[in-house]
Amino acid sequence: MHIAITGNIGAGKTTLAEQLARHYDWDVLYEAVAGNPYLADFYADMPRWAFSLQVYFLNSRFTQMRRIRALKQEPGGGRTVIQDRTIYEDSAIFARNLYQAGTMTERDYQTYRGVFDNMMSLVEPPDLMLYLRAGLPKLQQQIQKRGRSFEQSITADYLGRLNQLYDEFIATYTGGALLTIDVDQLDYVANPADFAAITAQIDAWLATRTRSA
Repeated sequence: MHIAITGNIGAGKTTLAEQLARHYDWDVLYEAVAGNPYLADFYADMPRWAFSLQVYFLNSRFTQMRRIRALKQEPGGGRTVIQDRTIYEDSAIFARNLYQAGTMTERDYQTYRGVFDNMMSLVEPPDLMLYLRAGLPKLQQQIQKRGRSFEQSITADYLGRLNQLYDEFIATYTGGALLTIDVDQLDYVANPADFAAITAQIDAWLATRTRSA
């Protein structure tokens, strides 16, 4: 299976992906943050680097989708993969936000959309998508806590626009099964009960999938 975690910057996707991978013995694929040659430059000068960064992320995510397909088809029944952020968010959230804010030009956005649409003809949606919904205080707290220097300049306005686009995306998503998890009051690292509440929802979905197989 392909399980994907979506959510805004600082929502806790990577941490949850790691915990779920250990709990269920799943493979995990992370977002291309470490070693990304554009990320720090982007936060320092968004108009200059917006297109380059989004193309880099899009290509990285498409490479992951090819890897996921191969893992699912491995002999012996294949592997289940949990993915930290999806290819859909690249277009529906981040590139769209940059375009709407005037940070990405019309020409660059249309070029980007053309590449994305071509890729989507070869992409299968995840079997299950987990959406981590978080308010601004939670996101800002998490961003500050993890201490990435290039993220400290992210404004509340920027995060708020992304949150709005996430809600719009989730409201219209029809690609597959979807679980929305409100993480504002959860601490699934420090509180085992919070993590168990999440796995209980996943277990219920897995049971439904088994019965329908």
